[in-house]
Amino acid sequence: MSAPASAAPGPVEAAVATGSPPIAWKPVLLLAAALGAVLLAVSARYGYHRDELYFRVAGRHPAWGYPDQPPLMPLIGRAATAVFGDSLVALRVPAALFTAAGVVVAGLTARDMGGGRRAQLLTAAAYAVCPFAVAAGHTFSTATLDLLLSTVIVWLVVRWVRTRDSRLLLAVGIVSALALNVKYLAAFLVAALVCGLLISGPRAFVRRPMLAAGALVVVIAVVPGLVWQARHGWPQLDMADAIAGKGDFAGRPGFVPFQILLTGVLTSWLWIYGLWRTYRSDELRAYRFLGHAYLLLNVLFLATAGKPYYLSGLWAALWAAGAVEIERNGAPRGFGWLTSVPVYVFTGITTLLLTLPVYPVKWLADTPQPAVNADSAETVGWPRFAAQVAHAYRALPPDERGAATIVVSNYGEAGALDKYGPGLGLPRAYSGHNGYWYFGRPPDTSGSAIVVGPETVAEGAELRRFWTDVRPVGEIDNGVGLDNQEQGKPIWVCRGQRAPWSRLWPEFKRLS
Repeated sequence: MSAPASAAPGPVEAAVATGSPPIAWKPVLLLAAALGAVLLAVSARYGYHRDELYFRVAGRHPAWGYPDQPPLMPLIGRAATAVFGDSLVALRVPAALFTAAGVVVAGLTARDMGGGRRAQLLTAAAYAVCPFAVAAGHTFSTATLDLLLSTVIVWLVVRWVRTRDSRLLLAVGIVSALALNVKYLAAFLVAALVCGLLISGPRAFVRRPMLAAGALVVVIAVVPGLVWQARHGWPQLDMADAIAGKGDFAGRPGFVPFQILLTGVLTSWLWIYGLWRTYRSDELRAYRFLGHAYLLLNVLFLATAGKPYYLSGLWAALWAAGAVEIERNGAPRGFGWLTSVPVYVFTGITTLLLTLPVYPVKWLADTPQPAVNADSAETVGWPRFAAQVAHAYRALPPDERGAATIVVSNYGEAGALDKYGPGLGLPRAYSGHNGYWYFGRPPDTSGSAIVVGPETVAEGAELRRFWTDVRPVGEIDNGVGLDNQEQGKPIWVCRGQRAPWSRLWPEFKRLS
């Protein structure tokens, strides 16, 4: 790790040698297929994640934007259910395919940095056992597709540096347009890559007409969403503040340590080594912009209380940089064992045990998985949740039941009742949470209301702002002792509505 820095301090402008090693298609595709097969094999275990329930409904309310995301994921969710049926597996097939594709793109990134078979396999394997990638691949979420598209953007830039094929700049624009319609955060990755190239080169991209064409594609793709945001008061900015204030991943102190955990404790050293070598190796000097981009994004997201996985689009390229260096010059003394097959197998098994639904659901609460991957706990108990709400609804006197309204505290609960409620005889549920607030308010009736939440009975006093008679009638219990967001929430019967819903509904609007 003490190789001398490049003697030439100026920016890189000459094209990297266009010759490159052959692509190790067979082993890389086998790794991708193995990961995809594992994800598909467990796709129907436990149940929906709250985000999946939300996308399922949001896809039926297409819009140019939502307060918490751009429009693409709900549309893909709607297409998936239209093709494969309205099922959990239907949503998780695309997620598994996206993640398997990421393994291939990681291998291609190593190849375009000059890596041969070993470097490509090290990079693809690091991606395939990455805890964040595997966890994201199990659920249909914005993070799943964002990870793939961000990784593709970085690969295309790396490939452009090697070949200087201007068509790649247009491709970057097209993929960036898609990524920005999944998460607006993609703009920061693109900006960081541009800054990295301007700092260390190659800078020739600024003179290429295809750059302007790619930028035009991006503008055309994002303007409708930005217009939606502007017309609705820029709720995405409020959403960003809410996310920053939540303090996930131990906040700023945990920002860098959690990157190590999310990429695998043992395999994370490879991207750290790759980052170091982009600054120290003459052979990787053309890709020094990756180091600049990574460091710039670290500063930005530390300052704005971002999440550590916001940098995940760069991980494959940094793994590739480390793998290419090891293939060319050997691993640093004392680190060679970290490139061995047993290390990757151990990491893969550990990742599987900590991220995927491999345990009987009744055991889950007694495993470390919910503490490591809280999303797994959010996939348990939705049919039982709906049944408990239905029990409270059926307990109403018959003359009240026909005009009763169901109001729940978040989009996951509303989505669960949309999925399971019709079979239980429930009317539509409403929620003021995020995009669900825009899907419609309850009709202006003066009937009773079944309300789920606030979190405790003591907090129920807040409901008396809207109803004169508020009584707890039950409590959500997932039946397996698992501590998730719904566990222990009271179910209320509320009567004596103080105002029509047309006046009350703005009070229920909430971003989180």
